[in-house]
Amino acid sequence: MKPLIAGNWKMNGLQAARAEVEALIEKFAGAAPADRDVLICPPATLVAQFAERYSDEGVQIGAQDCHALAGGAHTGDISAEMLADAGAAYVIVGHSERRADHGESDETVRAKAEAALRAGLTPIICVGETREQREAGTAFDVVGAQLKGSLPNGGAPFVVAYEPVWAIGTGLTPSLADIGAMHDFIRSKTPEGARILYGGSVKPENAEEILAINNVNGALVGGASLKADDFHPIIAAAPGEM
Repeated sequence: MKPLIAGNWKMNGLQAARAEVEALIEKFAGAAPADRDVLICPPATLVAQFAERYSDEGVQIGAQDCHALAGGAHTGDISAEMLADAGAAYVIVGHSERRADHGESDETVRAKAEAALRAGLTPIICVGETREQREAGTAFDVVGAQLKGSLPNGGAPFVVAYEPVWAIGTGLTPSLADIGAMHDFIRSKTPEGARILYGGSVKPENAEEILAINNVNGALVGGASLKADDFHPIIAAAPGEM
């Protein structure tokens, strides 16, 4: 399965951030390698510009959220159709920060994932447990419930990202055995063709060993995706011929 290395820029990135994408492409000698998918999800203000500028150079562009409806009186929201029209290919839904900061339920996440599919986008559906849930021994129950409630109906293509909440931006990561066990569990609950990404303090120093784990089909990278010097070695660590 072709690895997917996705960068989630979160609420970071102004016009000057184009320099980092261009530096990344220069490190690829002009185009991203064909044996892995490279995705950047910048803030919504940059999606159209990045899609127009970089898609022909092998860097796909995605968004960080979408509304479940195609249009209407929802001030400040962006529909999946709008993102597709702007040139996005993917959209992240259900990130733990959205679940926590905006109270998004599994039902809401599923509706957004189905909206993405309706618009021709590939949703990246995030799941993951908190530190308290991990320590209480309920991580698999929590993730299993999120998968059951958040995954779209039908067999349309989607991506799952496992991000233990306690590892996001903290510098902490689960053991390789724990990552492998959770990815095996998620694989048992998802269609065979769905890629499963790991996210949570992925960095150049640990990317190779994480990406070598069975059923880890790529990474969802946060802070380390903002700088070409950090993101490029993570992309290069994915299995392939690069």
